[in-house]
Amino acid sequence: MGEELNIAALPLDIVWADVERNIDMVDAKLAALPAGTDIVVLPEMFSTGFIQDELLLESMADDAFRQSLDAVVRWSRQYDVAVAGSMLARENGLYFNRGFFAEPDGKVTFYDKRHLFCLSAESRVYSRGTELPPVVQFRGWDVMLLVCYDLRFPVWCRREGATYDVLLVVANWAAARGYAFRQLLIARAIENQAVVVGCNRSGHDDYGDYDHQSYIFDPFGYELAPCASSRTAAMSEHAGVTVENTTAPAPDDFITATYTKSQLNKVRSYLPVGRDADDFKVLFKP
Repeated sequence: MGEELNIAALPLDIVWADVERNIDMVDAKLAALPAGTDIVVLPEMFSTGFIQDELLLESMADDAFRQSLDAVVRWSRQYDVAVAGSMLARENGLYFNRGFFAEPDGKVTFYDKRHLFCLSAESRVYSRGTELPPVVQFRGWDVMLLVCYDLRFPVWCRREGATYDVLLVVANWAAARGYAFRQLLIARAIENQAVVVGCNRSGHDDYGDYDHQSYIFDPFGYELAPCASSRTAAMSEHAGVTVENTTAPAPDDFITATYTKSQLNKVRSYLPVGRDADDFKVLFKP
């Protein structure tokens, strides 16, 4: 326990404003969860999609949060995995895009999205979080959770005086900005020497297309999932051989990766850039 970490990200094709149907779809997908999985990552707002109609939010927020949280806790216990993602929440009359990390013992750690996308109604309808993203220790690994637009802010993705092993980024990040999403995930992996998971939704909504926009990167920024195209190309060029790339999975299937603590420690000892890192301090104002 703790040496090997198995991650499964589910790029769910979210049905807008239909909590029961989204939960049922995850239920069906989890029936085929790969054995030995430690962490299941769901996309941002996995049970509702982005709702910006305030009348609709008023009518469904509380029930959506309760149903979604009950399902997440159940899945975590049933499959003996941590489950991460984000969901709609209301507190003190305010709406939040609330990240969660649920563990099999029933513990749930929450994080409210801090950076709200200025080009949409999200920044008007939802309230930003007032806490730094927590680092959770799970099965010997330090895991941090961010929500979508948070990814664009590198100082926010750092931890003062500490680090993390795995960064989970749950997203509804449209393909029109897909190049930026991929490059930002790679940058966060390299600069923090961490495994970085970008779990985007799949399908289509009013904001764009999402298929094949989920990734898992190793601390060198090479792609671990859905296919090792970047790593394969680099290895092939170096070795002077041709290797046929694997085929990417269907848009809404699990993408999976396995990484070990030995691999992570080797990266950090081989190239100990953390020793030279700046002591970032977030000037945090709630």
